[in-house]
Amino acid sequence: MEQIATTPDWYEPYRISQAIRAAGLIYVSGQAGFDESGRTVSEDFLEQGRQAFKNIERVLAEAGADLSDVVKVGIFVRDMAANLDNVIRLREEFLHKPYPADTLLEVSSLAQPDWQIEVEVTALERGRNVA
Repeated sequence: MEQIATTPDWYEPYRISQAIRAAGLIYVSGQAGFDESGRTVSEDFLEQGRQAFKNIERVLAEAGADLSDVVKVGIFVRDMAANLDNVIRLREEFLHKPYPADTLLEVSSLAQPDWQIEVEVTALERGRNVA
């Protein structure tokens, strides 16, 4: 296993790896709508979602990958009824055919009370075939 981290590593104080590379896969920890100093970027769901995907892109870049390498997405939202269309919009903005497998769940809360969305991904390591 290899730990993947950006500089600065916004998860280090919490004893969480931003990502782990193992067996040809990159497992990216859940990312929310916060900047590298840990501040929530906006109260707006779409802005939080865009920042979460930007955080994922940055972590994947540290691993030599990008969103086109993603095979599985997990999206956790606090209000499914209000934001399903927004989730679809985020998928359209950041993910492309063939779309990765995806799990979408409504949760009662996330790590910070102002977070509305958290996204995690699993990606293929470039140049590796996983058997």
